[in-house]
Amino acid sequence: MKFFFSIIVILFVSTRLYAQQSPVPIKRIPVLRNGLVKDTIRVDTLERPPKVPLSKQEDIGDALSKLFHSKPTPAVDSITSKPEISIAPAIGYTLLSKFALVLSGNAIFKTAPQSRISTIIASTSYTQNKQFTLPIQTNIWSKDNTYNFVGEYQYFKYPQSTYGLGSSSNIKNEDPMDYSFFKFYQTVQRHVVGNLYAGLGFIFDSHWNISDKGNRNGTPDDYTTYGKHSHTVASGLTFNMVLDSRDNAINPFKGGYAALQYRDNYEFFGSSMPWRSLILDVRKYIRFPENSDNVLAFWNYDWLILSGKPGYLDLPSTQWDSNTATGRGYIQGRFRGAQMVYAEAEYRFKITRNGLLGGVVFLNGESFSAAPGTSLQRIQPGYGPGLRLKLNKTSNTNITIDYGFGRQGSNGLFIDIGEAF
Repeated sequence: MKFFFSIIVILFVSTRLYAQQSPVPIKRIPVLRNGLVKDTIRVDTLERPPKVPLSKQEDIGDALSKLFHSKPTPAVDSITSKPEISIAPAIGYTLLSKFALVLSGNAIFKTAPQSRISTIIASTSYTQNKQFTLPIQTNIWSKDNTYNFVGEYQYFKYPQSTYGLGSSSNIKNEDPMDYSFFKFYQTVQRHVVGNLYAGLGFIFDSHWNISDKGNRNGTPDDYTTYGKHSHTVASGLTFNMVLDSRDNAINPFKGGYAALQYRDNYEFFGSSMPWRSLILDVRKYIRFPENSDNVLAFWNYDWLILSGKPGYLDLPSTQWDSNTATGRGYIQGRFRGAQMVYAEAEYRFKITRNGLLGGVVFLNGESFSAAPGTSLQRIQPGYGPGLRLKLNKTSNTNITIDYGFGRQGSNGLFIDIGEAF
């Protein structure tokens, strides 16, 4: 049974709101995936493949130029304090949303000549199922790179089924839900030493007009057992640490990334109930073989409720990580529970020497507990192959086309812009 199918049509000749061409996307353009927008990550340095120089690498723009016998657009080698804005419309389709119209845009600039690239990302979509999403992400660096101001603001009206708690839940226990959601997240990180930044943040999540229909097969649903609420609020402070040594945050050839977020929600901040959580996100990238452009990529993502009882929709869940990328092979929200442990490995390789076409194979596994205080349940695997088409050779951004397989007949096609991790 197919649980996820999406088609993304990108208008590669995007509307430009500036005279000078910029490498697009400098960051990943957000693309609809089950009604959400995939998170984006800053680019600080870009390392070219060791064997093939930039002039010999090709992307879709180069291929179209050859096809229509036109002159390739020169790559921009500098970004200034003047914002460079790009807009990319798209059309999507999922089993959850049916057809969707998407409009994504980004602005990139520097606050000073030596500062890192600051970005503002926005996207909006409206679907055939009357779902509406509006997410915005900001990443603003101070002039001397001492501070990084990171923001995430989201609103969407978004029906989605749940399938019970724990990774041993049965796909037949589908409970259709509907709700509205608003998120406000703002943090300030300060440089500590080397590639290490640390800081504090404020986070606010509100779900309202929550409703469900009960399990379609007539069995008791876990949502009722856990505790139904028509409106929940989670509001509190976060402590964040980030260590990033990747050579290219969009599509690394080497290096690593580690992030920690400790979250404490307080009733005096407006939370429906107090609870604490911890998220650990660790990634490693290794060239394999060492003298090639092929990469072994490893990812560990642990999302743990430390104490308290969050609202049902605030619990860790498949593809509700910041990148909406966990669990390729399963529909978003397939597994949910108080503890989530996730691991993935992917091998990325070139098919053509000029880098225009590549491929991947991936294997992941996820384990969830049920309600708080319960143990982790069985590991649910996901796996599959994928193709990569070079969208932008300057930022090394790919169009990703993956077909994932999971248990209980779950499988589907995942099309996106930018790697899963």
